[in-house]
Amino acid sequence: MNEVEKQLKELHNVLNKYNYEYYVLDQPSVPDAEYDRLMQQLVELETKYPELVTPDSPTQRVGGEALAAFEKVTHETPMLSLANAFSEADLRDFDRRIRQAIGEEFTYVCELKIDGLAVSLRYEDGLFVKGSTRGDGEIGEDITANLKTIRSIPLRLRQPFSLEVRGEVYMPKKSFEQLNQMREENGEMLFANPRNAAAGSLRQLDPRIAASRNLDIFLYGIGDYGTTGVTTHSSGLDLLEKLGLKVNKQRRLCTSIEEVLEYVEEWKSNRQALDYEIDGIVIKIDSLDEQEQLGATAKTPRWATAFKFPAEEVVTKLIDIELSVGRTGVITPTAILEPVRVAGTTVQRASLHNEDLIKEKDIRIGDSVVIRKAGDIIPEVVSVIEERRTGEELPYAMPEHCPECNSEVVRLEGEVALRCVNPKCPAQIRESLIHFVSRNAMNIEGFGEKVIGQLFAHELVRDVADLYFLKKEQLLELERMGEKSVSNLLQSIENSKSNSLEKLLFGLGIRHVGAGAAKTLAEHFETIDRIKAATEEELLEVPEIGEKMADSIHTFFDNEEVEQLIEELKAAGVNMNYLGIRRSEVENIVSPFNGKTIVLTGKLEKLSRNEAKKQIEALGGKVSGSVSKKTDLVIAGADAGSKLTKAHELEIEVWDEERLLGELEQ
Repeated sequence: MNEVEKQLKELHNVLNKYNYEYYVLDQPSVPDAEYDRLMQQLVELETKYPELVTPDSPTQRVGGEALAAFEKVTHETPMLSLANAFSEADLRDFDRRIRQAIGEEFTYVCELKIDGLAVSLRYEDGLFVKGSTRGDGEIGEDITANLKTIRSIPLRLRQPFSLEVRGEVYMPKKSFEQLNQMREENGEMLFANPRNAAAGSLRQLDPRIAASRNLDIFLYGIGDYGTTGVTTHSSGLDLLEKLGLKVNKQRRLCTSIEEVLEYVEEWKSNRQALDYEIDGIVIKIDSLDEQEQLGATAKTPRWATAFKFPAEEVVTKLIDIELSVGRTGVITPTAILEPVRVAGTTVQRASLHNEDLIKEKDIRIGDSVVIRKAGDIIPEVVSVIEERRTGEELPYAMPEHCPECNSEVVRLEGEVALRCVNPKCPAQIRESLIHFVSRNAMNIEGFGEKVIGQLFAHELVRDVADLYFLKKEQLLELERMGEKSVSNLLQSIENSKSNSLEKLLFGLGIRHVGAGAAKTLAEHFETIDRIKAATEEELLEVPEIGEKMADSIHTFFDNEEVEQLIEELKAAGVNMNYLGIRRSEVENIVSPFNGKTIVLTGKLEKLSRNEAKKQIEALGGKVSGSVSKKTDLVIAGADAGSKLTKAHELEIEVWDEERLLGELEQ
């Protein structure tokens, strides 16, 4: 190492040390002027010797060039959501389920639930190489350049670990107030709350904007603990701190639900004293083995829950009630309010849900009403303050005719909602179009609500099939639609024709049929014609399809207008077949994975975890996240941890990566 390289390394080390003391420990050991002097030395050296600039240099916090777009990132370990608890009874019920599953002796870890944006950071041999948003839990967006601007995120760990860590990026309250004050002075729209400000900052294509927003982070977990050697969540957090990552100090180990409830009550009272927003408490089982034993549903782990603090309640006046017609014809009343601040945002509208709720609470136009945000998100009317009535308040009656198409509305047996049953109702068609083009349905990018609204207003579309017959010249006439955006939109429409059947089924908006049920139907019947021809009895034979769903599917396809719509989509070239692995094909696959439950653990060298999973599933295997008695095979990469140990304890067959690759190549 020559003299310049040695000098650069010394500057890196001392600046990283000062940075950690200031942004992580909040205990600066030198004045800002000294930090700035050393940073200027580093800048001058790197300017003179640009070939010696490294990715972990303190000068690499802000990229110079804005990005054209964010690339997609597949998480090697899914970022699951947490189930919510809203009361002491919910927490006690969670505790009861845990004790029934694993016995009486266990420990909880309680942590503050930071109100920010969940992210994943990837380190390779200690170097920060990639950061991404949570996205849908499986796929997020690459925001590495923006995350590098957060000074509490080390560009190099104190030890050369390779691991993926999860955290919550937030904006401190003081920074939020300063940002909004500056935006107000500039005549810009204000951010609603610190969470929105943090999320908006991280989704800026220009990292210099993110750098100006003074964001911060708390790390709260590790994607795959297998390579770390730790056996508990709390020791994993201790490890993150040793590596130089910022972890919230306010965590606590609890050995009973009573201790958990004490922690919850403590922070209910003290949350306002923090310099960042929290919206609840996260409660997790500490032992990683017990976490694996409890497992997870498709969306949430069974070993953790998030207690949400009670919603803030305020009083305002109900000025009017508006009606909207949804995709399924349900007519929903919405309260129009005098603007009021609730849980950090200004609220002017609140859900009234249905006619029964209005009658039950005797809500009248002109009433003083109590408002809160359900789950700190959706504003709702809690109650009426009757003693404030003056006699001028007006009782409200739901209409007998649809506010959009004037058709007579009905209340179906067993339902509380009023419904417009006119299939040609403009509002239903408009909402159906928005649903059809959405990401989980046909995923036609470029069709926002405004574009759909324009197409509808110009009478260019009457149903979803019309989207496939749009012409370039028609789209160019729309507001803010230039040559490039129209070309991209038409290409996206064309691409959607080759989607697998489950995307189309979900996009058609059949009542009670979500994305999961749509895939189940597509896998079972394989073509839309077979689904159309299926009797209710045949539908009920499909796993996960109950009576209500079977009736809804049968009724939907037993409709002349739906029959015509399907024919129009066929004429447009939209695929009507399931493109995944068919049941008949899986049954005939000769492979060591077919019909088996397989767990992947440790670090694979030649395949990503996601790629290995895809290949195994293509050969009829089912990949699970936890080892249990139902596991048939464990594939262990380098530094496999507790899952491998458990496999040996249960005497489950174990392969290494070389054996896996050999079987996949046959």
